[in-house]
Amino acid sequence: MNKKLSWIIWGFGASCLSLPVLASALPSSLGTNGIDVLRLHQPPYNLLGRKIAIGQVEIGRPGMFGWDKAVSKNRALSLAGVFLRNAPAKSNNSVDPHAYNVAGVMVSRDKGLPGVAPQARLYSSAVGSTRNMGQPEECLSAQHIALQNTGDVRAINFSFGEPLNRDPRPDATLDGKALLTLCVDWSSRVHNVLYAIAGNQGKGGIPIPTDNFNGLNVAFSSRRGGIFNKVDVSNLAGLNQGVSGRLAGKEFNVDGRRSIGIVAPGNNIPLLNPDGKLNKVTGTSFAAPHVTATVALLQEFGDRQLRSKQPNWSIDSRRHQVMKAVLLNSADKIQDKGDGLLLGMTRTLIDKQNQDWLGSDAYKNPKIPLDSQMGTGHLNVFRAYQQFSAGQWLPTATIPAVGWDYRQVDASKSVDYTLAKPLKRGSFVSITLSWDRLVELKDTNKNQMYDLGEKFSDRGLNNLDLYLVKADNKNADAGTICSSMSDVDSVEHIFCPVPATGNYKIRVQFRQQVNEPTQAYSLAWWTVSN
Repeated sequence: MNKKLSWIIWGFGASCLSLPVLASALPSSLGTNGIDVLRLHQPPYNLLGRKIAIGQVEIGRPGMFGWDKAVSKNRALSLAGVFLRNAPAKSNNSVDPHAYNVAGVMVSRDKGLPGVAPQARLYSSAVGSTRNMGQPEECLSAQHIALQNTGDVRAINFSFGEPLNRDPRPDATLDGKALLTLCVDWSSRVHNVLYAIAGNQGKGGIPIPTDNFNGLNVAFSSRRGGIFNKVDVSNLAGLNQGVSGRLAGKEFNVDGRRSIGIVAPGNNIPLLNPDGKLNKVTGTSFAAPHVTATVALLQEFGDRQLRSKQPNWSIDSRRHQVMKAVLLNSADKIQDKGDGLLLGMTRTLIDKQNQDWLGSDAYKNPKIPLDSQMGTGHLNVFRAYQQFSAGQWLPTATIPAVGWDYRQVDASKSVDYTLAKPLKRGSFVSITLSWDRLVELKDTNKNQMYDLGEKFSDRGLNNLDLYLVKADNKNADAGTICSSMSDVDSVEHIFCPVPATGNYKIRVQFRQQVNEPTQAYSLAWWTVSN
């Protein structure tokens, strides 16, 4: 195995080792101790990802039954399409157990070890052997997957990445300007797809494209007492965790921009290997697909709402920014005591130093929206369903306690969302704002597609801020209860207690124009009415 790819998260090693394990001995990552998705598979929800396309790009690809010998005795995975970069896959070529395990997290139909979205349509592309393949070929593969299913792919999984020492730029750093990173941010916008990216892990890891703005980087959790509630020790810690400055830009983003958005299970995950034997795998490689496939379940619900013409619902529900805001805002931070003041959260997540979110700089500092290790917290699919199903609410009327919106704001202006009912003293509010960096393709041959040799143009990130203010407040600065005002992130996130029962509103402010004078955004909120 090429050492440069050993990053694939001991996962590559572990997932290629057959470590027989009793599924019953390890609590599933899909149950209430994990991401709590199994109940959504059952009535009355019946969500399995039907008719929703998702994608997978990595070095190899999963074997397809009837096409590849490696899986001739195993029908657990049903794949919608397999490719080598942007061409059909050759039989028995680039088939890889790591890719098979990753796909299993998403779409396994095995009764004992189901995937998160067993009925979703998974399209998978192998970039191929890395010696002569690099970021241009990886971008080509990602674009090819984004264009499958007649261009309607809702999320794409990246359980792989590029080490900085393979980036052709002189003195390359994690500044968001690597070709693959620019490609991910361009494709997010142009193809409207949420990229779930495996977070960096281990020394000298695979940091590109974890310096993206428009995707969602995923760290991995391990079990304590059977519950996935601790950031695993092998995730790379953030800059504030005593790591020396020499790693800034090498293992972490330059300028202090946070990398991790969310945490999902990734330690000792029981999965089937291509030969049908049980295996357990570890790494961010196996956390990211929990997020990717969650999008398929939520989107099946969203399309169901559209088909039945439900009120407070629109095609905006398909926006990648909406998915990102919904997933981030519904994540578990601190276990609710049963009184609902902590929004019904089901676990307290702790970082590698055993500190919870209330001890983080993200909680204390309005300039920092995301914890360096935990992001906004741990993926909880049932809570994401509750957040999403609450519906879309416009700022032109008062809004309920829970909901989301997708809208635009003009430079130097703000949009106010007034909550219909007073908020309860001592209850927490969770609010997330998500928007895109603007990356454009320098389309030399004007075919509106990325071609090998073409480049991208980084037009930067407009600066938006987020506030919770007293409802009678007209002035932007007076009456602010909580705020999130990062200068560098493409997410703002508020998690704070309500100081006094009363009427409040949420304010989205377009603080500073860097590219276009109008910025699309998604907002998700979860509060407790008195």
